[in-house]
Amino acid sequence: MVNKIITVFILLALSIGAAVALFRYPENVYLQRALSSGLTLAGLYLVFKLILEEAVARSISEIASRFNFRRVMSAFFFIGAAIALTNIWINAQNLLVAYGLIGAGVALALQDLFKNLAGGLMLFTRGTYRIGDRVEVNSKKGDVIDIGLLNTTLLEIGEWVGGDQPTGRLCQIPNGFILSHAVHNYTRDHHFIWDEINIPLTYDSDWHLALDTILKLVTIETKAATTEAQDSFSRLAGRYFLPGNAGAPSIFVTLTDNWINLTVRYISEVRNRRETRDRLNRLILDEITRLGSEKVRISSQTLGVSVKPESNGGTRPVQASGS
Repeated sequence: MVNKIITVFILLALSIGAAVALFRYPENVYLQRALSSGLTLAGLYLVFKLILEEAVARSISEIASRFNFRRVMSAFFFIGAAIALTNIWINAQNLLVAYGLIGAGVALALQDLFKNLAGGLMLFTRGTYRIGDRVEVNSKKGDVIDIGLLNTTLLEIGEWVGGDQPTGRLCQIPNGFILSHAVHNYTRDHHFIWDEINIPLTYDSDWHLALDTILKLVTIETKAATTEAQDSFSRLAGRYFLPGNAGAPSIFVTLTDNWINLTVRYISEVRNRRETRDRLNRLILDEITRLGSEKVRISSQTLGVSVKPESNGGTRPVQASGS
């Protein structure tokens, strides 16, 4: 603030110096232009940098909006100064070229600002996402808690926290990202997603019994979500072409070198994914325990290392195998 006041006084002092010199050399065109330039710059600086950028910006509580407002005011000052100095120092026949150069410079300097503004207008008119939606933009996921003209604020989820739960951080996403990045909306037209649980079984397990038991359990536990999802997808089919519908839970079998992998696929409400997975994992473990290790056993990976004695009394690894 103090530096800006000093800048205004310096510009006024230069203008006064030019005015004094002009009394001695009244016909000097350059002194006339210097006086006009000093007064114009002082006036523009006073309006945009002191009154608007400092005084008005203090009344804006949001940090991002305050920063963008100051940036816009600075841009307007430089634009006004460039136009004014061009009119003062350049003759009329060269003004068109000068304005073209100024316009190109302004467009280049403010391209991000204009892009964010266009993205904000698109959000307000098309509703790519709304407050309360869970979205992913440019690898940032979260719940939309505010949509401004230039930025969107997310309550971040993911990162070091598992299960699509909040981290507690607020994330500012420039609205211009929706013009150049994919936008994943988890809740705009429906709020259900598919999730999967992988269960590795030993090859001596009764995998038929395990598959039937787990499928029956998951079907019962996700019945309400599956029914709601089917209704939601039926309404969604009225707006989009959908190749399939929300199906019942299913289990896919995959053979690996070490175990039989059962992939349990089911439907969950978006914001309850971690709770649903936790509940199903607990119930599946209880069912496997009830069946007994003689019938169904969970497989795990083990690593075996063979060592061979050396002539000097030491040992060295010979072979490592995993299972």
